[in-house]
Amino acid sequence: MTKNVRVRFAPSPTGPLHIGGVRTALFNYLFAKKHNGTFILRIEDTDQNRYVEGAEQYIIDALNWCGMPFDEGPGTNEKFGPYRQSERKPLYKAYAEELIASGNAYYAFDTAETLDAERKQCEANKETFIYNWHNRLKLSNSLSLSAEETQAKLDSGDDYVIRFKSPQDETLHLKDIIRGDIKIDTNVLDDKVLFKSDGMPTYHLANIVDDHLMEISHVIRGEEWLPSLALHYQLYKAFGWDAPEFAHLPLILKPTGKGKLSKRDGDKLGFPVFPLLWEDPKTNEVSRGYKEDGYFADAMVNFLAFLGWNPGTEQEIFTLDELIAAFDLKKVNKSGARFDPDKIKWFNHHYMQEQNNEELADIFKNSTPELADIDTSYIAMAINLIKERATFVSDFWDLSHFFFVTPTTYDEKASKKALKESTDDLMKQLIAVLNANTDFSVETLTTEIKGWITSNEISFGKVMMPLRLALVGALQGPDVFDIIYMIGKNETVKRIEKLIATI
Repeated sequence: MTKNVRVRFAPSPTGPLHIGGVRTALFNYLFAKKHNGTFILRIEDTDQNRYVEGAEQYIIDALNWCGMPFDEGPGTNEKFGPYRQSERKPLYKAYAEELIASGNAYYAFDTAETLDAERKQCEANKETFIYNWHNRLKLSNSLSLSAEETQAKLDSGDDYVIRFKSPQDETLHLKDIIRGDIKIDTNVLDDKVLFKSDGMPTYHLANIVDDHLMEISHVIRGEEWLPSLALHYQLYKAFGWDAPEFAHLPLILKPTGKGKLSKRDGDKLGFPVFPLLWEDPKTNEVSRGYKEDGYFADAMVNFLAFLGWNPGTEQEIFTLDELIAAFDLKKVNKSGARFDPDKIKWFNHHYMQEQNNEELADIFKNSTPELADIDTSYIAMAINLIKERATFVSDFWDLSHFFFVTPTTYDEKASKKALKESTDDLMKQLIAVLNANTDFSVETLTTEIKGWITSNEISFGKVMMPLRLALVGALQGPDVFDIIYMIGKNETVKRIEKLIATI
């Protein structure tokens, strides 16, 4: 690729960053890093009515947690700043007026009541209201009014918007990296508002101007912006600017595969749709986040990469660097990608096995009051024995509690299976075997106890099941000899004696 790659992730700070937005940021990030380019964060806050306090910082925190820090953006390397559109407000009016001067846009003075009446009239006629070439000369705008009438309205302070003048009877030939060639009949396009009556630009004008001024080379965004592609191409043409290359990512679908994934789906099926926990500053409603639910950032990133992209190989586990090396927009699918809550758990389980046991022990200890006085190194040893069966740190206690506390009860079903008439006598003999051993290594324990069972022609189940029941309180857990080694001889004998007393 010869051009200098510059891509931007441009979310609106209207609430928490949806998982679909994280996927869009990820694909921009991977593309930028693949081509030694620049990943830019731009905050598109032109709609001040929907602005939510704290949302911008949430977006930044989410990107950082995912390991995708931006190269340029608010407060960072502001080469083309400012990076908040609300702070760029003075720029846009001049560009809107430039389009009016070139005949590509016009002032429209229509009131909301007038447009509503027109819309209702169309509905009555079973038509769709479109403000464009077929009716604009019948409405109140600088195309239907004389220059004097237009200037008089401007001078008197009448409310107005600036609309793009969409051409008539033309066919647009557009290109999309993912979707190929696209043809659009301009007769079906409406004259979009570029500049609002409140003095702020719409997304359409602001993002085109900013992309041009920030020298954006590729616009990688969600499929929901595909209907705007025709207008954006026309705006670049109207300004006489070279357009960036476009790539529209497929939708992320509900787990059923039907319809776009929403927060409601997560609430209904019990999984987050946001990267981090979010507390709405207005309603105090709390929404779950993947981080707080115990997912590793690497697992979520790996999972998201496969929502719409396929490397063309059987490999599923990728480090971030491997994703960067393998990523190609031409391998992104056109069709929607089904969100599978079980698949991200699969990824998290894998990444759990890759984690450092000492670091996991710190997290486990800090979240579990029962471990406050337990040595972290001991906790790490226990985690090493059980994490193969864990998906989240929150699974650790159920899988390992017997390493830290003596069982107080025994599973009823397991007891019926494990306890026989001979159990009392066999457990007493086992205590004698344990007490006779001075070397309490796993290897010696395994050899001595299994040797005693074999030489006395005892069924392994008659010894090992009640022994596990005594140590764990149930017929589950890692290797019995690992448990004995971890808790030590005295605690092991104590637990066996307690089982005998219970019998």
